[in-house]
Amino acid sequence: MNDRPRTPLPLGFRLLQGILRAIPYRVHLRMIGLLARAAVRIDRRHTHVARVNLDLAFGDTLDESEKARIVRRSYENLMVVALDTILNQGASKEQILSKVRFENEAILEEAIQSGRPIIFVTAHYGNWELGTLAIAAKFHLPLSVVGRPLDWDWANRILTATREQFGVRMIPKRKAMKPMIEVMRRRETLGLVVDQNTSEKQGELIGFFGHPARHTPAAAILARKFDAVVIPVYSHTTDYRRWTVTFHEPLPMPRSDDPEADILEHVRLQAAVTERVIRQKPDEWLWLHRRWKNQYEELYKRDKR
Repeated sequence: MNDRPRTPLPLGFRLLQGILRAIPYRVHLRMIGLLARAAVRIDRRHTHVARVNLDLAFGDTLDESEKARIVRRSYENLMVVALDTILNQGASKEQILSKVRFENEAILEEAIQSGRPIIFVTAHYGNWELGTLAIAAKFHLPLSVVGRPLDWDWANRILTATREQFGVRMIPKRKAMKPMIEVMRRRETLGLVVDQNTSEKQGELIGFFGHPARHTPAAAILARKFDAVVIPVYSHTTDYRRWTVTFHEPLPMPRSDDPEADILEHVRLQAAVTERVIRQKPDEWLWLHRRWKNQYEELYKRDKR
């Protein structure tokens, strides 16, 4: 359980949260739609990043209008996640679970019964923040999640307070390996977001949407060493009101005489399931991140639009 003392949140945040909770959610969604359209026009840097990503991922298989729609929806999804994160701070378990339905719960229940440590791998897809809270609220797991602290201290305090509800414990991304190993040794549950670019030293080079990309091997290394069950889990929605959290089949860990090859193959499996989920509904992924920067840095610098 999370026994850290709670840090008082700024009064300004509480006032903002109270105002937002008083506004009907349908009004929120209308405002988010308008703000997303404005962001596409104003935030040229991230719009360009998203278009480069879409060109790499889909090439000419999607027309320009569909790519533009996906970029706009990606902004919308990010804004909904941010809004929901504010609203969820201090919410009850019942309030959190009223927003979520679970799919393939038997996969997680079987993993729990096995007594092995569990690693959730996920992406910045759907409402990833709500998914973590909902799992903790529903299944009462001792869950530790790795995340990078925000640069602004006040914003980081708010985000951490929201994330560390229902027994969730945050592990700062920098120098995270030691606390992650401790989680595995206690046979508890670890959550990792594995869809972002890494440095050449920190990531394995794998294929992602047909192009080389760096991918963190942390989950694979821990799973092989501690015989952990690795479960991909993603959330998605049709209306930004109710979310489906889906547990996918555990990823098998190869066991050969070549540990490095086994780890690389497991990393490929992680990337493959993430790609498959994104392809099913591309507009819920965070296309605004420079996913292929390690290999295609020049593309992100060249804005000819």
